[in-house]
Amino acid sequence: MTDAGSGDVTGGKGEGAAAWLDARLPVVSGFRQEYIDYPTPRNLNGLWNFGAILTVVLLVMLATGIFLAVNYTPTAAGAFASVEAIERQLPSGWLLRSIHVTGASLFLAALYVHLFRGLYYGSYKRPREVLWLTGLLLLVMVMFTAFAGYVLPWGQMSYWGADVAGKAVDAIPGIGPWLEHFLQGGDAPGDVSLHRFFVLHFVLAFAVLGVVVLHVAALHVTGSNNPLGIEPKEPRDTLTFHPYYTSKDAVGLILFALLFAVLVFFLPNLMFEAENFRPANPLHTPADIEPEWYFLPFYGMLQSVPSKFGGLLAAVGSILVLFLVPWLDTSPIRSARFRPVYRVGMVALVASFVLLGLVGRHHAEGGWMIVGRVALAYYFAHFLVLLPLSKRLERGVILPRSISSGLDAGA
Repeated sequence: MTDAGSGDVTGGKGEGAAAWLDARLPVVSGFRQEYIDYPTPRNLNGLWNFGAILTVVLLVMLATGIFLAVNYTPTAAGAFASVEAIERQLPSGWLLRSIHVTGASLFLAALYVHLFRGLYYGSYKRPREVLWLTGLLLLVMVMFTAFAGYVLPWGQMSYWGADVAGKAVDAIPGIGPWLEHFLQGGDAPGDVSLHRFFVLHFVLAFAVLGVVVLHVAALHVTGSNNPLGIEPKEPRDTLTFHPYYTSKDAVGLILFALLFAVLVFFLPNLMFEAENFRPANPLHTPADIEPEWYFLPFYGMLQSVPSKFGGLLAAVGSILVLFLVPWLDTSPIRSARFRPVYRVGMVALVASFVLLGLVGRHHAEGGWMIVGRVALAYYFAHFLVLLPLSKRLERGVILPRSISSGLDAGA
């Protein structure tokens, strides 16, 4: 017999342990609501696979990173030797390190595609501003994590990359010399700087995971955007996340895993810098000092501006301006499908970003200096000129009434 004032909290005979737990801690029902029955726009294309891909690669990076960290020595005398020991002596150490290094490149590549998709389809517009801002915070954190990880092997490119970064920071008026000394722990990269980069890399990796949780939570509050940029208005506009998008994400993950395996097992030289297989030598500067490919556009910005501080402002500003995009874009239309001028502008933006990467690769010499300055000028003009004026250029656009009607009309 149940106490009239307390209610039945023991559960009936047919409920079982799962129902008993869910009545007290609704994990199962919450998971079903958010990841199985969750209503998702029915027209999401392959670009929406990259969210799941990024999550899986992040978990792989954390798992392999923990293994590497417990076998790594964060000192100038022992770092390079410990990495060599991981590669040559530990069982499957070469494989786990290769997965970690390849994962870093593919993670940044997928992140850039994810960012491009958000810009192209207007995923930063109301009510998704917080979703956009947390995504950009993740981008910044991942960049710092990747750079810190690049320094850790303490090869030639690692050492001189840290040295170049220190000199770039030194260009900041007033606090530059102090900040450089704080990062390096001295006048040049050494034990202190290597230890600080190791701690930064390890801590930021798990901080990224925490911000990913916030990012996903923001997504589930506002719902996902879609290629038409129209909010779901009727039941026909949505599908349940499972099985429709879980199966689609699974296909995307399989294709991505195939690419991952090809790079790890057949094309490892694409992921590793040959100069970094030599131990750091402060007395011998490599002929060409350049960062990993995912930092080359920002390296090109640094070199395209005559002033060292001006180049640093351009590189940092290229990220900061993205935080203002939800307020710079005054058009009420989200998707570039219905914005012909903006669509051309997005193609030019991607082209300018790629050209800046080539400028960084060729060290902004000769004609590449002119190319770099033109590409840099358009990059900022896209956000500071085209976006504020876009509303005036897109009058008279008629959007589909709903997602389903847009699909029926072939939009």
